[in-house]
Amino acid sequence: MIIAVLGLGEAGGLIAADLVAAGATVRGYDPRQAPPAGVVVTGSDAEACTGADVVLSVNSAADALDALRASLPACAPGTVWADLNTATPGLKELLRTEAAGAVEVVDVALMSPVPGKGLRTPMTMAGPAAGQLAATLGGLGADVVVLDGPVGTAATRKLLRSVFYKGMAAAVVEALEAAKAAGLEEWLRGNIAAELVKADAATLDRLVDGSKKHAVRRREEMAAAAELLTELGVPPRVATASRDWLTDLI
Repeated sequence: MIIAVLGLGEAGGLIAADLVAAGATVRGYDPRQAPPAGVVVTGSDAEACTGADVVLSVNSAADALDALRASLPACAPGTVWADLNTATPGLKELLRTEAAGAVEVVDVALMSPVPGKGLRTPMTMAGPAAGQLAATLGGLGADVVVLDGPVGTAATRKLLRSVFYKGMAAAVVEALEAAKAAGLEEWLRGNIAAELVKADAATLDRLVDGSKKHAVRRREEMAAAAELLTELGVPPRVATASRDWLTDLI
């Protein structure tokens, strides 16, 4: 099994190293990162893809299309091209269209941070060749779930989750910055940690139902919170967005 890994940064490097440990021959390319031990060094995307059964594109959404275009002439018919970049469903579909059947494009979403998990990072994947890719990577130790649906299905789930998870992270960062300015950072850290610990499945319903039921009061609360942050010198980006969402719920 020959696997090309395009992009050997944090995610690509860890996945490539695990593939080598699992017994695969890994050909890698990254103009900025040295490859992990055991990865065959190549001088371009196309060179890395020469002779590969599977290509893992883990560079970036901005580079994904260029990498595909540069590599297509070197890919044998039937090569599975797995795009692991966090990108829109539209870009994943564009990759499939651009490939025009020369390679089998699979939409892959990494569903948790890669450090500490590497190849065992939970992955969802979609597209006609997703089952084939899942069998290959699963046989090497990957944690894979195949989704029904076309290319873009996995990306949609990934980004919807990102709205929640990265949005929550942004809210925490904003709140802690304001608490630091107010001299209350340690108190708020403890408060947030306690709330996360006691959260359960019912928390979701309370958040959604409570926001709708108490939208008027909570809108005024978040307007006041945004004013406080402004006074503290912290841009109230999340607080203002929360106020506006609550306004729409009234």
